[in-house]
Amino acid sequence: MSDVEALNKLVTSFKTLKAEIAKIIVGQEQAIDHILLSILSGGHSLLIGVPGLAKTLMVHTISEVLGLQFKRIQFTPDLMPSDILGSEILDETNQFKFIKGPIFSNIILADEINRTPPKTQSALLEAMQERTVTVAGHHYKLAKPFFVLATQNPIEQEGTYPLPEAQLDRFMFSIQLNYPSFNEEVLVVKNTTNDEKQELKSLLSAAEINNYQHLIRRIPVTDNVIEYAVTLVSKTRPNTPQATKLVNDFIDWGAGPRASQNLILGAKAHAAIHGKYAPDIEDVQAVAYAILRHRIVRNYKAEAENITEEEIIKSLL
Repeated sequence: MSDVEALNKLVTSFKTLKAEIAKIIVGQEQAIDHILLSILSGGHSLLIGVPGLAKTLMVHTISEVLGLQFKRIQFTPDLMPSDILGSEILDETNQFKFIKGPIFSNIILADEINRTPPKTQSALLEAMQERTVTVAGHHYKLAKPFFVLATQNPIEQEGTYPLPEAQLDRFMFSIQLNYPSFNEEVLVVKNTTNDEKQELKSLLSAAEINNYQHLIRRIPVTDNVIEYAVTLVSKTRPNTPQATKLVNDFIDWGAGPRASQNLILGAKAHAAIHGKYAPDIEDVQAVAYAILRHRIVRNYKAEAENITEEEIIKSLL
């Protein structure tokens, strides 16, 4: 199959995936799109939303439709790195045996990742970046594809451990989940208070998703689109030649080079699912909010004047 045929097949597969997911998840179109884009790009996502917005159900549904193995880790203050990665034990023959932790899966739902101390949060760093785990000096490769989809509750921060910038930067997308509309909520209540159970079909396999990831990386991109993405990221850095007055006034730290890389990867994936054979500037702008939102650090003045990350990013587009 040529790349053009594969891209055309991807468009059809994406529409079928969305229809299958819609059997369970009502609304949240943009959030679902961004999760699927991150999976097709090989990136991780951070889902931010108040309780009850179906974050866990959404991830579980997507993993089932994609035909991937799914594990959920509920982060708590007493969780240790070995609870995630696994540990070595002495078996009945007095030999050390490695028992794999829940991270050995295709999709990991890291539920309320800011509930656990930095020591355990950092246990995910190597896995997210290198797709390997080191335990007792031994390296273990994780299955491909591998994605971490972490959730955070934005309204209750007491007793939590905010993710450090180094770990936030590992997430390709920061996805905001909003309350459903009135009609969507009516449909949610109808669907979840009866005795009917929707059966989901597995539409893809791990091998097909790996192939789509390589296909997206092969999509050509023109220099002007790359330059636009790099310029956009450069504008977020205060006290640099490209920075705007808004950035200088309200931003302490801007996005790093990983943001530029993710903008192009995200733009390629966004172009692919819309049947385009190369991304343009509009595709970069379509993923800019979710990629830049968690990579810029507002100062106290911005918080005092209620200047949001979205307002600053909008001014740069």
